[in-house]
Amino acid sequence: MDTNELIAIEQIRQLKARYFRSMDQKDWDLWEQVFTEDVLIDTTQEGSPLITSRQAFREFLPPMLENVKTVHHGHTSEIKITSPTSATGVWAMEDNLWWPKSAGGNHLWGTGWYFEKYEKQDNGKWLIAELVLRRIRVEMNGKQIFPASE
Repeated sequence: MDTNELIAIEQIRQLKARYFRSMDQKDWDLWEQVFTEDVLIDTTQEGSPLITSRQAFREFLPPMLENVKTVHHGHTSEIKITSPTSATGVWAMEDNLWWPKSAGGNHLWGTGWYFEKYEKQDNGKWLIAELVLRRIRVEMNGKQIFPASE
């Protein structure tokens, strides 16, 4: 691995950190800038539609998280530079969401992995081109809701 690859890996880590922070701080203008315009978002495991653009994701997610306190963490990144302008990554993830009492006061905790593809733009910035979220466990108010309990 050469210095350029190490720099690219760190730039991608910073990109993903910005994704998590801007989502939790509800800074949607900054948040949408971490994605390519034609980003593919696959959270279909949770029943969400397949999303095929940054604008569609902007219209989909922020309204769902309005008034919801969120904490998203990404851990143990595995990033591979596949060309000077492309990379892949796998991130272990954990999230906590707290709805206000007026919306039921529920607490969701989940864990799983993000599987991602990145593209380096002409301006030298890396962006998320594909995001696939696959969870292994989700609890609502301390009770397992995914996968279905046996």
